[in-house]
Amino acid sequence: MNRLIAFLAACTITAAFATDMDHKGKVIATVPTAHAGVAELTCNEVGAWTFDFKATEDEGRDVVIVTCTAPTEAKPPQFGVFFRVPGAGVQNVWTSDCGRDGFHLWPQLWWGWLSRYSSQLAKETPIAVGFNSQERAPVALACSEAFDTLLFGLYADDRTCEIVGRCEFFTKPAAACRCYQAKVMLDRRNRGFAETVRSCSDWVTKQNGFKAAAVPPAARDPLYSTWYAYLQDVHDKELEEEARLAAQLGMKTMILDDGWQKVESRTFYSATGDWMPVPSRFPDMKRHVAEVHKTGLKYMLWLSVPFIGDESKAYQRFKGKFLRGGDTAVVDPRFPEIREYLISTWERVVGEWGFDGVKLDFIDQFVLPAKDPAVAENFAGRDYRSLPAAVDRLMKDALTRLQKINPEVLVEFRQHYMGPAIRQYGNMIRAADCPADPTANRRRMCDLRLTSGETAVHSDMLVWSKDETAVGAALPILNVLYSTIQYSMILAKVTPAHRRVIANWLAFSQAHRAALLEGAFTPHHAENGYTWIEGESAAERVITAYASDTVVRTGAADRPVYLVNATGAEGMIVTLAAAPKSIALFDVYGQPAGTASAAAGLATIPVPASGYAVVRW
Repeated sequence: MNRLIAFLAACTITAAFATDMDHKGKVIATVPTAHAGVAELTCNEVGAWTFDFKATEDEGRDVVIVTCTAPTEAKPPQFGVFFRVPGAGVQNVWTSDCGRDGFHLWPQLWWGWLSRYSSQLAKETPIAVGFNSQERAPVALACSEAFDTLLFGLYADDRTCEIVGRCEFFTKPAAACRCYQAKVMLDRRNRGFAETVRSCSDWVTKQNGFKAAAVPPAARDPLYSTWYAYLQDVHDKELEEEARLAAQLGMKTMILDDGWQKVESRTFYSATGDWMPVPSRFPDMKRHVAEVHKTGLKYMLWLSVPFIGDESKAYQRFKGKFLRGGDTAVVDPRFPEIREYLISTWERVVGEWGFDGVKLDFIDQFVLPAKDPAVAENFAGRDYRSLPAAVDRLMKDALTRLQKINPEVLVEFRQHYMGPAIRQYGNMIRAADCPADPTANRRRMCDLRLTSGETAVHSDMLVWSKDETAVGAALPILNVLYSTIQYSMILAKVTPAHRRVIANWLAFSQAHRAALLEGAFTPHHAENGYTWIEGESAAERVITAYASDTVVRTGAADRPVYLVNATGAEGMIVTLAAAPKSIALFDVYGQPAGTASAAAGLATIPVPASGYAVVRW
């Protein structure tokens, strides 16, 4: 009986889908584009709004522009922009959120419409890139909307296999306005995958006039974090010893993560919000920071941006000024006193306690509920009606005021609150949590490198089993070699062999920093999790393979090439541009491991597992 009910329900849903295969609503305008066919504008309830819909070009890319106006300020209507292009050559779709479930080309029927990607100020980037195994991108979509919620994506028509592009606006609560404009860019130039993702990200940034925060050199220094090592069980004396060990290994910065403010509470964050150290753990925070500085490390502090727990003093002070209540409330930054409280808290961290920066967490929790409490109160006490605009003001003011205290202050955010707007507020973006998962860390790092411009991209903190071999311990490091690496193990308990591995690859990452972090970055075969990556400076090229059957290319014989073996096995398959003058081999500890020779063309070079080779021409 249960199976029958499920079958009948599926038939009903399928029949409903069949009546409207596109699910795009009422078409109210169309416009021809130069390279992407006819774009459609849809809106089911136009009301008093007037729409203007036109197309133009930008460096060979189609751009459709939607402008809607109303005679008086009103809630903007839900509307969408749709287009269709041939599906030839499109086998995968990349978005900044695809690392969670792969690079799926979802069908528009059934899963396609149920798996729509979304973005907003503190979530993802409004970009979708259709690409293939030849690393070409026949179609890409980008949207200028970087603040309010946008539903978007590229999908396959179930019947024709055409690519259907969509952007849907104002599907979530938004502030009233009289005029709104958005641009949707369609790129059909069939350029390289990595180049296309970067150009889409740059286009969104340019359309909004965003200026990324300055990146001090310290933002790319190797870093130690307390999070996975200690979780919330952090204490001053122990961390001061850890700081000394971190400095000995070559790390330059330490982050004191969650737990410094932790007191016994009913729920995880019900006592948060006052942001004062627990006396039994950190009796004198200023002294503690000074002790860490004596080791030569910079020091950063974790804070949760929007949370105020009901056991804190701040909860009673700001009650009635929340977006969401409960054990852990989310404050409403549209109130100027909320913004001032948060910024003054961060100023105390940097100005009074002496921290060199802040790790600002959970900015993505600034979300309007289904019923905005401000509407019933006619926005009383709030100087902003738009929540994204208030968050933007909060974060811009915060960075400005922190930089007055320390011009090179470090500010970190992480996936999945990232994107073109977030780069204005901080100079470090870290991969989302993926402890003990090197492959996920690599994929997330690559995705961030492609969309973050000059902003320093950090790996998620590295942890691995104490029972790992030296080769195995190196793999988490090598998977994120092209990012600023964060480590998070109790260093006093790390084995001597693992400590040698860390020291070697940390020194390597700094010696080749220009190629790894600051030069041209090209990850290959996103559809397979980025099986090899190359970084290049004017002086050298560093190439890393992550699968034993991957063939990497050295590129032109115009500079030394470092071949890094992150496959877990001995040897690398390489296409050499010419016969090398010399090939020097080095093991997992960076010690010489002999030499090799090879002719031009395809060759197998005996690069030690988790080691590297230096090819000179």
